[in-house]
Amino acid sequence: MFTSFGLGALAQLSLVLSGLAVFLVKVPRRVVGDLAGFGAGALIAAVAVDLLPNARLLDMWQVALWTMLGAGAFILGERYVDRKFGAEGSGGPLGIVVGAIVDGVPESIIFGVQIARGTEVSLAFLAAVFVSNIPQALAPSAGLAESGWNWRRVAGMWLWVMLACGVAAAFGHFAATTFSGANGARAAALASGGILAMLANSLIPFAHERSESAGTWTVVGFCSALAMGG
Repeated sequence: MFTSFGLGALAQLSLVLSGLAVFLVKVPRRVVGDLAGFGAGALIAAVAVDLLPNARLLDMWQVALWTMLGAGAFILGERYVDRKFGAEGSGGPLGIVVGAIVDGVPESIIFGVQIARGTEVSLAFLAAVFVSNIPQALAPSAGLAESGWNWRRVAGMWLWVMLACGVAAAFGHFAATTFSGANGARAAALASGGILAMLANSLIPFAHERSESAGTWTVVGFCSALAMGG
């Protein structure tokens, strides 16, 4: 279980590092948009190639139900941050952060389940998760920096997300060793719904607002994720 926690948190470390990077290096607005588009494409590939095939261990009506629940979780979270921080300013980037949580926590549960069931964890897989988080974290971190957040606040926020994913991985490990029917399928569908809602409401509009070539980079991100195995 402790191994699951450590690996689950380690895979998300790039969230913290990317959050700090925007305070060390001035990232042009257009590059932020391109990176956000790249991240959107990679997430679309993750839903299509990784998450939904895993979710199809369930009946299709259950896949649809849990996908809708994932979308609902994101929408409720987004509305909360909009009310607290405003739809403009920091509210928009925080919507992407909510999506990262709704995506990362269920994926970490799946990760823990796979470790508990003896599935080999490859360095290539960990590297793919680590790298794919970079544009997903850079985009909202840059937006939050523009809204006046300091580096401690941004890094602290991503640190909590990283720790939550580590705990989720440990929970997945516990569930798989305690309940014979735990396979991560519901978590996969939940993550799919959260990602799709976040893409439509937050990440893709965020990318397009900042770069005219965001659509091109979305395709590049999608194809790159496919080349790495989704």
